[in-house]
Amino acid sequence: MTQPFELPDFYMPYPARLNPHLEEAREHTRHWAREMGMLEGSGIWEERDLEAHDYGLLCSYTHPDCDGPALCLVTDWYVWVFFFDDHFLEAFKRDRDREGGKAYLDRLPAFMPMDLADGFPEPTNPVEAGLADLWARTVPGMSREWRRRFATSTENLLNESLWELSNIDADRIANPVEYIEMRRKVGGAPWSAGLVEYAVAAEVPAELADTRPLLVLRDTFSDAVHLRNDLFSYQREVEEEGELSNGVLVLETFLGCTTQEAADAVNDLLTSRLQQFDNTALTELAPLFAEKGTTPKGIADTLAYVKGLQDWQSGGHEWHMRSSRYMNGGGPQDAPPPLPGGGLAGLYGARFAMTPAGLGTAASAFLKSLTAGGAARLRSHAHVPFQETGPSVVPDLGMPFEPGLSPHLDTAREHVVEWAHRMGILTPQPGVPHSGVWDERRLRRIDLPLCAAGIHPDATPEGLDLTSAWLAWGTYGDDYYPVVYGTTRDLAGAKACNERLRLFMPLDMAPVPPPANALERGLADLWTRTAGPMADRSRRAFRKAVDDMVDSWLWELANQAQNRVPDPVDYIEMRRRTFGSDLTMSLCRIGLGDTVPQEVLDSGPVQALQNAAQDYACLLNDVFSYQKEIQYEGEVHNGILVVQNFFACDYPTALRIVVDLMHGRMRQFQHIVAHELPVVCEDFALDGEARDALGGYVRELENWLSGILVWHEGCHRYREADLIEDRPEPRWLPPTLTGPGTAAARLGAA
Repeated sequence: MTQPFELPDFYMPYPARLNPHLEEAREHTRHWAREMGMLEGSGIWEERDLEAHDYGLLCSYTHPDCDGPALCLVTDWYVWVFFFDDHFLEAFKRDRDREGGKAYLDRLPAFMPMDLADGFPEPTNPVEAGLADLWARTVPGMSREWRRRFATSTENLLNESLWELSNIDADRIANPVEYIEMRRKVGGAPWSAGLVEYAVAAEVPAELADTRPLLVLRDTFSDAVHLRNDLFSYQREVEEEGELSNGVLVLETFLGCTTQEAADAVNDLLTSRLQQFDNTALTELAPLFAEKGTTPKGIADTLAYVKGLQDWQSGGHEWHMRSSRYMNGGGPQDAPPPLPGGGLAGLYGARFAMTPAGLGTAASAFLKSLTAGGAARLRSHAHVPFQETGPSVVPDLGMPFEPGLSPHLDTAREHVVEWAHRMGILTPQPGVPHSGVWDERRLRRIDLPLCAAGIHPDATPEGLDLTSAWLAWGTYGDDYYPVVYGTTRDLAGAKACNERLRLFMPLDMAPVPPPANALERGLADLWTRTAGPMADRSRRAFRKAVDDMVDSWLWELANQAQNRVPDPVDYIEMRRRTFGSDLTMSLCRIGLGDTVPQEVLDSGPVQALQNAAQDYACLLNDVFSYQKEIQYEGEVHNGILVVQNFFACDYPTALRIVVDLMHGRMRQFQHIVAHELPVVCEDFALDGEARDALGGYVRELENWLSGILVWHEGCHRYREADLIEDRPEPRWLPPTLTGPGTAAARLGAA
């Protein structure tokens, strides 16, 4: 069969190495798979299938340093997960049997008890038998925290297969953001990251596991693994199996381009994710260790884990080039045998079988893979701030929901001004240069009660005042940080400010210290009024939403200091936080109380619903604020600029792509409401009251979306005339140089 596209040049900064226990793993896993019933008689695999896929080679490449028994166990895990994938396809996907698939998946968590003394149910198929055996052999040497994390990622991998099944059933191709999010769960790379900890015998310390740097390392690793797999598996998945969950197909559909162009774009995104991994490892881990007071052993374990993820990237690529499971333009039969223990000549032979042979050519091939992403990396740091853009263009944004407006708007407008004066927001902070970011005139022109009145049209007067004040506090902080801390690149000062702010959100509602500035005073007042009546669980969730927002301001300052236009995926995910989406959505959820079970709110469809709404709103803001941020503020955080940088395209093209993505996210929102939430109600057996409450929350989100658009159209913050009138005092920035070689100079200055 003819390949649908030529494989691109891959960026691969880490050379692959081969575990010397390869043959031991191959032999062991052959016997294990037969013992579990996965081979002859399973209806899924014969021994020749297992031999052709060669998971022993995969694990020997991806885990080059572990001993023989550990390699055998890890290889068994991969045999199990690939067998599950093929078994689920044959048993449920081909016939689109969602009910049967759900019943099958619902049994599997019972085979991963936190305490082995609890035992296992009697296995009824090879997947259950294999999982019980693997869990019993793996967890005795791992902490309870690791067991929890690994069980969660395994359940995600299994359960989100239903999402793939639902998309096939609806003949629906996901939009790019939806696809990236769901692929992490379906594709299993977060699960692979957990096995890296086992293989390198080094668990990530519990206090670091859920921090942003470690989550970014896991997610960038996962995205790169999945996108690489999509390139190699397109022919098998899309052309032979009818799969719709493939990144090449997703971009081909979204961009309306050829398969080759989509494949090249997927490779560009893969490269960007690997470079995000590099940037995070190099710039964020050391400060994190210092902040958390990580022990020397904890540091060594974390760095061993990072190295293990790097080994997996290079080894996974090499296996794809050799496995008969994938399209690879040649395969293992055309390559010289691998060299145990490493060696560029053997390891890169398959990929570069058609390149010149001889002394030095393998190193040349590796250099090619190392430099493949160089242009994109330089471009991300070469943006010249304060460029003339002209007025922001706002096309039809496709808002399907009729906006409402609270009758208490005018009163709220006066109350928020009075509150801001009382908190000290409208005057410079004593002893803080550049801190006079707002005055009464500016607050009135921004008109945040208009936004509150749109997103909560049915609010009581007191509720509308509270929402207006939260919007004022968050917007003031968003304006304050880049001026007060970004101007002088004072990231330490910003971090200290954040740590102080946490003191004013006590989970036990204990007394707080005296506020030292307007940000602290405003937060203390709002926390008492908002969190006081909440239940403990809701209060924790609300505090996390505020924490995430203020911490995202540090992420923006760090990128500004590096003059770095963010990676597209990192931008989308962090933009939800910088926009304060979770905070304002938390205000929408207050009315739910305990009517809707937390597991429903945590379910994949509800989370996807919220993310789709957030992305639409964040990109809406980027469309309106492009001139304000790029021309007047020298920002690097705008979705249109991110697209311009990633695709090396002009403003009109980037705007069109961003608006298309907004439309895609809105269609996804409506699809979830119409097709996925009814299934959630059935799966969780919700009663009438809970279903009504969930429907009411959906209407709140619709108001949230339409209200944000009403505010952008009605406030005086984004139009060119407003920007000229409100022209800020110029900020000091390192001098911008132009001419040959000055991109590197600007990098140093940043």
